[in-house]
Amino acid sequence: MIIGEKIKNICKKNKVKFIINDDPLLALKLDADGCHLGQKDVNIKIARKILGKKIIGITCHNSVYLAKKAIKAKADYIAFGAFNQSKTKKTKYVASVKILNKVKKFTKTPTVAIGGINAVNYKNLLLNNANFLAISSYIWKNKKYKPLQAVERLK
Repeated sequence: MIIGEKIKNICKKNKVKFIINDDPLLALKLDADGCHLGQKDVNIKIARKILGKKIIGITCHNSVYLAKKAIKAKADYIAFGAFNQSKTKKTKYVASVKILNKVKKFTKTPTVAIGGINAVNYKNLLLNNANFLAISSYIWKNKKYKPLQAVERLK
């Protein structure tokens, strides 16, 4: 819990939302800005009862069906991926920019792209209707750049 408090303070200092992955109860304990739910996590209705008006996002892999279901359940954002191979997780689902463009035709719900995003490929996702990017391994597991250097290369 102490590490969670430290991360929360870093996020607050940098005016960045603090979103907990998979665990709405931990998000509540840490007074995080919200929680991200995978398809095997607790149902959004239960998470909403726990978190109230806080941000709740849903993983939709590469599925319009899952996106529509998340939108109907009033998710604050919908996430798609993996767009590329990642060092963070094994890639079970492969997404392309086509899913981002399809979804934007029927919703204004913000979209998040995830999976193997780096300084070379991130702009294409933003140009194809990704509102946000979830970037992990490029920043934290980069053999060429330290985390702050990696972030600077994304500007």
